[in-house]
Amino acid sequence: MKKWLNLKSTAGIVLITVALIALPFVAAMGGQAWVRIVNFAILYVFLALGLNIVVGFAGLLDLGYIAFYAVGAYTWALLASPHFGLHWPIWAILPIGALVACVFGVLLGSPTLKLRGDYLAIVTLGFGEIVRIFLNNLNAPFNITNGPQGITLIDPVMFGDFKFSGTTQIFGLAISGPQKYYFLLVALAILVILINLRLQHSRIGRAWQAIREDEIAAKAVGINTRNVKLLAFAMGASFGGVAGGIFSAMQGFVSPESFSLIESIMVLAMVVLGGMGHIPGVILGAVLLTILPEVLRYGIGPLQMFVFGNVLIDPESLRMLIFGLSLVLVMRYKPTGLWPSPGRRHGVDAVGGAS
Repeated sequence: MKKWLNLKSTAGIVLITVALIALPFVAAMGGQAWVRIVNFAILYVFLALGLNIVVGFAGLLDLGYIAFYAVGAYTWALLASPHFGLHWPIWAILPIGALVACVFGVLLGSPTLKLRGDYLAIVTLGFGEIVRIFLNNLNAPFNITNGPQGITLIDPVMFGDFKFSGTTQIFGLAISGPQKYYFLLVALAILVILINLRLQHSRIGRAWQAIREDEIAAKAVGINTRNVKLLAFAMGASFGGVAGGIFSAMQGFVSPESFSLIESIMVLAMVVLGGMGHIPGVILGAVLLTILPEVLRYGIGPLQMFVFGNVLIDPESLRMLIFGLSLVLVMRYKPTGLWPSPGRRHGVDAVGGAS
């Protein structure tokens, strides 16, 4: 029996590996735009897993998480573009971006240690808006961020002479820039997932869960809630910093408009919809909320033409209506998420703690 289970596990891993390798080439059949959509789905997996540490593990509501994404993106843009004449390599910029975002996470966490619920949500929302407004205005008296015009001509990811932009011939097969980024993102995603799994089952992870369920009881049994909560903010922010750096390299351009409040809300929706505190559920939520709106965007117009012979409702408006309705229905009938953790399937509210 044990041998049979091991064989099934091995077969499952092989099938998943083959599917991941084939995915960018299958997506490219519909155009490189679909490969980019898949890449952004993986980026949102990074963000959702980072926010899951704060919201899912520690039970701290954060509505300004996209600020750390912005910090990572601008760190890459400033260190790898003609803006300051710097062109640092990825192995130097990504750790710096994660570290800078980590510092911002501590700066956010420090004044909010005694806040919970609505009060914490308002403070974190304000933090996210402050960062965006600063980025929008730091072009005078010294031009640091280039203001609302953003930073252009950002260097792509490079390893020596190998660039991730443009098409490259590998063993006679043409690999486009988005496809190359896809494989880099998958490798980083596996690393991020492994780190999250290790954190979840570590002493720190159990301390976060204790704070989520009952902070007073956690403090009573000797957990240093101050340091543990700060660590949650710092660790979650570092994943946002890494995602921001890769986003900046992929796009070749960043501006404050990419880091609005709606982005924070979307990432939070991914965590809640998938299943807070459950890593596979969070990944599912991130993938669904990234790809489903794009499927609706490209499918609603042709569907109306097929059924009615004419486009009756603007596809963009109808897409968001269907998207919002789907979220409402899921939260109504699956309040713990589409794939909740075993401990959250019964009687747990949306921001941690027993209902």
